[in-house]
Amino acid sequence: VQMVESGGGLVQAGGSLRLSCAASGRTHSIYTMGWFRQAPGKEREFVGAYSWSDDTITYSNSVKGRFTISKDNAKITVYLLMNSLKREDTAIYYCGETSVTRRDRFSDPGWFGSWGQGTQVTVSS
Repeated sequence: VQMVESGGGLVQAGGSLRLSCAASGRTHSIYTMGWFRQAPGKEREFVGAYSWSDDTITYSNSVKGRFTISKDNAKITVYLLMNSLKREDTAIYYCGETSVTRRDRFSDPGWFGSWGQGTQVTVSS
C-alpha cells in the first residue's frame, strides 16, 4: 500500500486548510486510515482516523470540533479539513493505514504503516 499526502501550506491563525491522503496498491487490506502529525522535537501525535470497515471517524481531543475527516470511496482518499487553525497545529502531517479496528489503538502510531512522505502545515500568528 502507498499513501500520498497533499494540501499542506502556510496559513494564518484562524484560517483553514484541507489535506488529502490518497491510497493505492493493495487497498483491500486497509481497515483504517489515520492522520498523525509531528512537530519538531516532538513525537508523532494522533489527529484522527477513518475506519472503512465500519464507516466511523475518530478524533483526538486536541482537534475535535475544529478538524473534520471525510472520504471519497471511489478515489480511496481521506481528507482532513482543518478549521480555526492555531500555531500549535504547525507540524508535518502524515497519513498511515492499519488493519486494526480497535479505537483504543488508534492513538499509537506503532499500529500504522505505509506512511506517506508527509505534508507541512505552518500556521503563522
